[in-house]
Amino acid sequence: MEINIHQAKTHFSKLLERVALGEEVVIANAGTPSAKLVPILEDRPRFKLGSARGEFVVPDDFNDPLPKEIEDPFW
Repeated sequence: MEINIHQAKTHFSKLLERVALGEEVVIANAGTPSAKLVPILEDRPRFKLGSARGEFVVPDDFNDPLPKEIEDPFW
């Protein structure tokens, strides 16, 4: 479905209801498409804190100063 900006502003809540049902809505400015409303897919993978546990190790010298030859170009 394609609508103009004025229609989108006037009927925004109804457009969101249609999008929630799976329809895509294209908003046009002077006949030129400029935006698209699409539903958010809930089955996408979500980030979970701690999910990378055990995949890498922070070295003991992580917070030590950088070697002089690496540090010098930054000063």
